[in-house]
Amino acid sequence: MLKMKNLHLLAFLLLGFSSPAFSQKVIELNSIPSPSEIKWDRPERQYFSQIWQTEVVTNVSKPTMTVHLPDPNLANGTALIIAPGGGFMAHSINSEGNWVADWATKHGITAFVLKYRLAPSGEDATAEFMQAVGDREGFMKKVGTVIPLAVADGRAAIEYVRSHAAEYGIKSDRIGIMGFSAGGGVVGGVVYDHTPTSRPDFAGPVYSALQGDGTTPVPADAMPLFVVCSADDVFGFQNQSADIFKKWNAAGKPVELHIYEKGGHGFGAKKQGMPSDKWLDAFGEWLKSHGWMN
Repeated sequence: MLKMKNLHLLAFLLLGFSSPAFSQKVIELNSIPSPSEIKWDRPERQYFSQIWQTEVVTNVSKPTMTVHLPDPNLANGTALIIAPGGGFMAHSINSEGNWVADWATKHGITAFVLKYRLAPSGEDATAEFMQAVGDREGFMKKVGTVIPLAVADGRAAIEYVRSHAAEYGIKSDRIGIMGFSAGGGVVGGVVYDHTPTSRPDFAGPVYSALQGDGTTPVPADAMPLFVVCSADDVFGFQNQSADIFKKWNAAGKPVELHIYEKGGHGFGAKKQGMPSDKWLDAFGEWLKSHGWMN
């Protein structure tokens, strides 16, 4: 017979291993197939990039999502799909993925960290990115073929969450998507081009890399947007953020824009002692104003 001390230990272990931290589910997404000309010679890999000073995932050839569940007592029926950035060559998986998911679950939101497909790379994709980014034509040649796949993965993510909403205690009309830099490009592709099943109910492009061109019309069924960037973004994405705000606002669609004086590019959920540190608080207030935190 187990002693009382051992029973307490067993109960602790059972409770611990049933908590969200130990039960994160990885979902393989059913998206459009990759063309035969794109070949991933190396397996998917996660490592700490010395160049970017953050944890990254590279060589993603099959799209997946990792589910982060809130405490059932806090769950509010809202879902947030999170697409990390990294120039379509890497995923900044913590500061633009897992840490944002942690914030979401603490506020009762069911989070899905999306690993969309990336351009094939060698030993260190972040080093390759830094070498290629100065040559726009060469860079687009490297990543251009994977961008439509990444956007398709974003649509597939929304379709999956909507079709499995009951399983996760999510309301099918409270599914949002947020993306950072290249992940914001995934968001932009979904925002402008979607079906009823892949349409997000709200979207958050954060220092987004791609938001359609100047002639792309605002969709008739445009969803509310929460747009974030910094005025000192080295890639100039603050201009695209301002442009999408102007387009949504001119079309009479719900939109909120935050341009922080300082924060740089790639701040994500990092704390830098800068104004941009507060953007998640502002996002939470925006969600409350729409009733998505109730």
